[in-house]
Amino acid sequence: MDIEEHRDRYEALKQKISRRGSMLIAYSGGVDSALLAAVATDVLGENAHCVFLDGPLVPRNAVIDAQRIGHDLGLSLDIMKKSRLNDMVRKNPQDRCYYCKKEDAQILKQRARERGLSWVADGINLSDMDEHRPGIIASTEEGIIHPFIEAGLTKEDIRNIARKRGYDFWNKPSAACLSSRIPYGKEITEENLCIIEIAEDYLYSRGFRQIRVRLDTGTARIEAEDADLHRITAMRNDIVREFRRLGITYVTLDLQEYRSGSMDEVLKG
Repeated sequence: MDIEEHRDRYEALKQKISRRGSMLIAYSGGVDSALLAAVATDVLGENAHCVFLDGPLVPRNAVIDAQRIGHDLGLSLDIMKKSRLNDMVRKNPQDRCYYCKKEDAQILKQRARERGLSWVADGINLSDMDEHRPGIIASTEEGIIHPFIEAGLTKEDIRNIARKRGYDFWNKPSAACLSSRIPYGKEITEENLCIIEIAEDYLYSRGFRQIRVRLDTGTARIEAEDADLHRITAMRNDIVREFRRLGITYVTLDLQEYRSGSMDEVLKG
Protein backbone atom coordinates (compact mmCIF):
# COMPACT_ATOMS: atom_id res chain seq x y z
CA MET A 1 0.00 0.00 0.00
CA ASP A 2 1.58 3.34 -1.05
CA ILE A 3 1.22 6.59 0.90
CA GLU A 4 -1.76 7.81 -1.13
CA GLU A 5 -3.60 4.49 -0.83
CA HIS A 6 -2.97 4.46 2.90
CA ARG A 7 -4.34 7.97 3.27
CA ASP A 8 -7.43 7.25 1.18
CA ARG A 9 -8.34 4.02 3.01
CA TYR A 10 -7.64 5.51 6.40
CA GLU A 11 -9.83 8.52 5.60
CA ALA A 12 -12.60 6.27 4.29
CA LEU A 13 -12.56 4.33 7.56
CA LYS A 14 -12.68 7.52 9.63
CA GLN A 15 -15.64 8.79 7.59
CA LYS A 16 -17.58 5.55 8.06
CA ILE A 17 -17.02 5.77 11.80
CA SER A 18 -17.76 9.50 12.06
CA ARG A 19 -21.13 9.11 10.34
CA ARG A 20 -22.29 6.74 13.08
CA GLY A 21 -21.98 9.40 15.77
CA SER A 22 -21.37 7.03 18.69
CA MET A 23 -20.15 3.47 18.89
CA LEU A 24 -19.41 0.54 21.19
CA ILE A 25 -16.55 -1.59 19.87
CA ALA A 26 -16.41 -5.35 20.43
CA TYR A 27 -12.76 -5.39 21.48
CA SER A 28 -10.47 -8.40 21.73
CA GLY A 29 -7.05 -6.78 21.67
CA GLY A 30 -6.27 -8.31 18.27
CA VAL A 31 -4.99 -6.19 15.39
CA ASP A 32 -8.43 -5.65 13.86
CA SER A 33 -10.41 -4.63 16.91
CA ALA A 34 -7.48 -2.66 18.37
CA LEU A 35 -7.17 -0.55 15.21
CA LEU A 36 -10.93 -0.04 15.07
CA ALA A 37 -10.95 0.99 18.74
CA ALA A 38 -8.04 3.39 18.25
CA VAL A 39 -9.58 5.08 15.20
CA ALA A 40 -13.05 5.24 16.77
CA THR A 41 -11.57 6.84 19.89
CA ASP A 42 -9.69 9.40 17.78
CA VAL A 43 -12.79 10.23 15.73
CA LEU A 44 -15.58 10.00 18.29
CA GLY A 45 -13.79 10.77 21.54
CA GLU A 46 -16.06 10.12 24.52
CA ASN A 47 -18.69 8.69 22.18
CA ALA A 48 -16.53 5.59 21.65
CA HIS A 49 -16.40 2.82 24.22
CA CYS A 50 -14.89 -0.69 24.11
CA VAL A 51 -16.01 -3.94 25.70
CA PHE A 52 -13.88 -7.04 26.09
CA LEU A 53 -15.99 -10.13 26.72
CA ASP A 54 -14.05 -12.49 28.96
CA GLY A 55 -15.11 -16.07 29.53
CA PRO A 56 -14.10 -19.76 29.49
CA LEU A 57 -13.04 -19.62 25.81
CA VAL A 58 -10.60 -16.74 26.32
CA PRO A 59 -6.94 -17.41 27.23
CA ARG A 60 -5.70 -15.47 30.27
CA ASN A 61 -2.79 -14.01 28.32
CA ALA A 62 -5.29 -12.54 25.84
CA VAL A 63 -7.02 -10.64 28.64
CA ILE A 64 -3.72 -9.26 29.94
CA ASP A 65 -2.56 -8.23 26.47
CA ALA A 66 -5.90 -6.60 25.63
CA GLN A 67 -5.73 -4.56 28.83
CA ARG A 68 -2.17 -3.47 28.05
CA ILE A 69 -3.03 -2.37 24.53
CA GLY A 70 -6.17 -0.64 25.77
CA HIS A 71 -4.15 1.28 28.34
CA ASP A 72 -1.52 2.27 25.76
CA LEU A 73 -4.24 3.53 23.39
CA GLY A 74 -6.12 5.36 26.12
CA LEU A 75 -9.34 3.44 25.41
CA SER A 76 -12.51 3.62 27.42
CA LEU A 77 -12.71 -0.09 28.18
CA ASP A 78 -14.87 -2.50 30.17
CA ILE A 79 -13.96 -6.13 30.84
CA MET A 80 -17.26 -8.02 31.09
CA LYS A 81 -17.32 -11.59 32.36
CA LYS A 82 -19.23 -14.49 30.82
CA SER A 83 -19.19 -17.08 33.57
CA ARG A 84 -20.38 -20.17 31.67
CA LEU A 85 -20.32 -21.84 28.30
CA ASN A 86 -23.39 -21.50 26.12
CA ASP A 87 -25.05 -24.95 25.90
CA MET A 88 -24.92 -24.99 22.09
CA VAL A 89 -21.29 -23.88 22.09
CA ARG A 90 -20.51 -26.70 24.51
CA LYS A 91 -22.03 -29.23 22.07
CA ASN A 92 -19.63 -27.86 19.43
CA PRO A 93 -21.63 -28.12 16.18
CA GLN A 94 -20.18 -26.82 12.92
CA ASP A 95 -22.04 -23.54 13.43
CA ARG A 96 -20.85 -23.20 17.03
CA CYS A 97 -19.69 -19.63 16.48
CA TYR A 98 -23.19 -18.59 15.42
CA TYR A 99 -24.57 -19.30 18.89
CA CYS A 100 -21.61 -17.72 20.62
CA LYS A 101 -21.86 -14.48 18.65
CA LYS A 102 -25.64 -14.36 19.11
CA GLU A 103 -25.13 -14.39 22.86
CA ASP A 104 -22.27 -11.88 22.68
CA ALA A 105 -24.36 -9.49 20.57
CA GLN A 106 -27.08 -9.36 23.21
CA ILE A 107 -24.57 -8.47 25.92
CA LEU A 108 -22.90 -5.81 23.77
CA LYS A 109 -26.17 -4.24 22.66
CA GLN A 110 -27.38 -4.02 26.26
CA ARG A 111 -24.12 -2.33 27.29
CA ALA A 112 -24.43 0.10 24.38
CA ARG A 113 -27.95 1.02 25.48
CA GLU A 114 -26.76 1.59 29.03
CA ARG A 115 -24.10 4.00 27.80
CA GLY A 116 -26.37 5.72 25.27
CA LEU A 117 -24.32 4.58 22.26
CA SER A 118 -26.07 4.19 18.92
CA TRP A 119 -24.12 1.35 17.33
CA VAL A 120 -22.13 -1.78 18.15
CA ALA A 121 -19.20 -2.45 15.81
CA ASP A 122 -16.72 -5.27 15.33
CA GLY A 123 -13.40 -5.76 13.52
CA ILE A 124 -14.65 -8.10 10.78
CA ASN A 125 -12.97 -7.30 7.45
CA LEU A 126 -13.12 -8.44 3.85
CA SER A 127 -10.55 -11.20 4.36
CA ASP A 128 -12.81 -12.83 6.95
CA MET A 129 -15.52 -13.31 4.36
CA ASP A 130 -13.44 -16.01 2.63
CA GLU A 131 -13.46 -18.22 5.75
CA HIS A 132 -16.03 -20.36 7.57
CA ARG A 133 -17.43 -17.68 9.89
CA PRO A 134 -21.03 -18.42 10.96
CA GLY A 135 -20.49 -15.88 13.72
CA ILE A 136 -20.53 -13.10 11.13
CA ILE A 137 -24.05 -14.12 10.12
CA ALA A 138 -25.19 -13.98 13.74
CA SER A 139 -23.59 -10.59 14.38
CA THR A 140 -25.06 -9.10 11.23
CA GLU A 141 -28.51 -10.46 12.10
CA GLU A 142 -28.21 -8.69 15.45
CA GLY A 143 -27.37 -5.36 13.81
CA ILE A 144 -23.66 -5.33 14.61
CA ILE A 145 -21.89 -3.16 12.03
CA HIS A 146 -18.59 -3.90 10.30
CA PRO A 147 -16.75 -0.61 9.56
CA PHE A 148 -13.78 -2.31 7.88
CA ILE A 149 -16.07 -4.02 5.38
CA GLU A 150 -17.92 -0.74 4.80
CA ALA A 151 -14.58 0.92 4.05
CA GLY A 152 -13.42 -1.98 1.83
CA LEU A 153 -10.47 -3.02 4.01
CA THR A 154 -8.74 -6.40 4.07
CA LYS A 155 -6.57 -7.87 6.83
CA GLU A 156 -3.47 -6.73 4.95
CA ASP A 157 -4.87 -3.20 4.72
CA ILE A 158 -5.54 -3.17 8.46
CA ARG A 159 -2.02 -4.28 9.31
CA ASN A 160 -0.55 -1.71 6.91
CA ILE A 161 -2.62 1.11 8.36
CA ALA A 162 -1.73 0.08 11.92
CA ARG A 163 1.96 -0.06 11.01
CA LYS A 164 1.95 3.32 9.28
CA ARG A 165 0.05 4.87 12.21
CA GLY A 166 2.84 3.64 14.51
CA TYR A 167 0.86 1.09 16.51
CA ASP A 168 3.11 -1.63 17.93
CA PHE A 169 0.39 -4.28 17.58
CA TRP A 170 0.41 -4.10 13.78
CA ASN A 171 2.18 -7.47 13.40
CA LYS A 172 0.57 -9.23 16.35
CA PRO A 173 -0.06 -12.91 15.49
CA SER A 174 -3.58 -14.00 14.63
CA ALA A 175 -5.56 -15.40 17.53
CA ALA A 176 -8.80 -17.29 18.03
CA CYS A 177 -10.83 -18.52 20.97
CA LEU A 178 -9.81 -21.80 22.58
CA SER A 179 -12.80 -23.68 21.15
CA SER A 180 -11.14 -23.50 17.72
CA ARG A 181 -8.64 -26.14 18.92
CA ILE A 182 -11.31 -28.83 19.35
CA PRO A 183 -12.83 -30.82 16.43
CA TYR A 184 -16.48 -30.18 15.64
CA GLY A 185 -18.78 -32.60 17.39
CA LYS A 186 -16.45 -33.13 20.34
CA GLU A 187 -17.86 -31.66 23.54
CA ILE A 188 -16.10 -28.55 24.77
CA THR A 189 -15.37 -28.77 28.48
CA GLU A 190 -13.63 -26.47 30.92
CA GLU A 191 -11.08 -29.24 31.46
CA ASN A 192 -9.96 -29.56 27.84
CA LEU A 193 -9.93 -25.77 27.44
CA CYS A 194 -7.59 -25.58 30.44
CA ILE A 195 -5.31 -28.29 29.01
CA ILE A 196 -5.08 -26.45 25.68
CA GLU A 197 -4.31 -23.13 27.32
CA ILE A 198 -1.56 -24.56 29.55
CA ALA A 199 -0.02 -26.47 26.63
CA GLU A 200 0.07 -23.39 24.42
CA ASP A 201 1.40 -21.21 27.23
CA TYR A 202 4.25 -23.67 27.64
CA LEU A 203 5.15 -23.38 23.97
CA TYR A 204 4.89 -19.58 24.09
CA SER A 205 7.25 -19.63 27.06
CA ARG A 206 9.77 -21.48 24.89
CA GLY A 207 9.79 -18.66 22.35
CA PHE A 208 7.20 -19.75 19.79
CA ARG A 209 5.12 -16.86 18.49
CA GLN A 210 2.42 -18.39 16.29
CA ILE A 211 1.38 -21.77 17.64
CA ARG A 212 -1.73 -23.92 18.05
CA VAL A 213 -2.40 -27.07 20.06
CA ARG A 214 -5.38 -28.93 18.57
CA LEU A 215 -6.77 -31.45 21.04
CA ASP A 216 -8.72 -34.61 20.19
CA THR A 217 -9.33 -37.45 22.68
CA GLY A 218 -5.91 -37.57 24.31
CA THR A 219 -4.00 -36.53 21.18
CA ALA A 220 -2.42 -33.10 20.77
CA ARG A 221 -1.60 -31.91 17.24
CA ILE A 222 0.84 -29.02 17.25
CA GLU A 223 0.72 -26.48 14.42
CA ALA A 224 3.76 -24.21 14.15
CA GLU A 225 5.11 -21.88 11.49
CA ASP A 226 7.33 -23.51 8.89
CA ALA A 227 10.48 -21.87 10.27
CA ASP A 228 9.75 -23.36 13.70
CA LEU A 229 9.09 -26.97 12.74
CA HIS A 230 12.71 -28.00 13.26
CA ARG A 231 12.70 -26.38 16.73
CA ILE A 232 9.63 -28.37 17.68
CA THR A 233 11.29 -31.65 16.71
CA ALA A 234 14.51 -30.68 18.49
CA MET A 235 12.50 -30.07 21.67
CA ARG A 236 10.24 -33.08 21.28
CA ASN A 237 11.33 -34.84 24.47
CA ASP A 238 10.66 -31.78 26.62
CA ILE A 239 7.33 -31.11 24.92
CA VAL A 240 6.14 -34.70 25.28
CA ARG A 241 7.10 -34.70 28.95
CA GLU A 242 5.20 -31.46 29.64
CA PHE A 243 2.14 -32.50 27.65
CA ARG A 244 1.92 -35.89 29.36
CA ARG A 245 1.78 -34.10 32.69
CA LEU A 246 -1.45 -32.59 31.37
CA GLY A 247 -2.90 -36.02 30.61
CA ILE A 248 -2.14 -35.94 26.89
CA THR A 249 -1.19 -39.40 25.64
CA TYR A 250 -0.03 -38.71 22.08
CA VAL A 251 1.80 -35.62 20.83
CA THR A 252 1.99 -35.04 17.08
CA LEU A 253 3.37 -32.34 14.78
CA ASP A 254 1.33 -31.18 11.78
CA LEU A 255 3.70 -31.16 8.78
CA GLN A 256 1.45 -28.69 6.95
CA GLU A 257 2.49 -26.05 9.54
CA TYR A 258 0.23 -23.47 11.18
CA ARG A 259 -2.79 -22.22 9.25
CA SER A 260 -5.82 -20.32 10.41
CA GLY A 261 -9.01 -22.35 10.50
CA SER A 262 -7.43 -25.77 10.04
CA MET A 263 -10.34 -27.38 11.92
CA ASP A 264 -12.62 -26.17 9.13
CA GLU A 265 -10.82 -28.31 6.54
CA VAL A 266 -13.15 -31.20 7.32
CA LEU A 267 -16.02 -29.05 6.02
CA LYS A 268 -14.51 -28.75 2.55
CA GLY A 269 -14.91 -31.11 -0.34
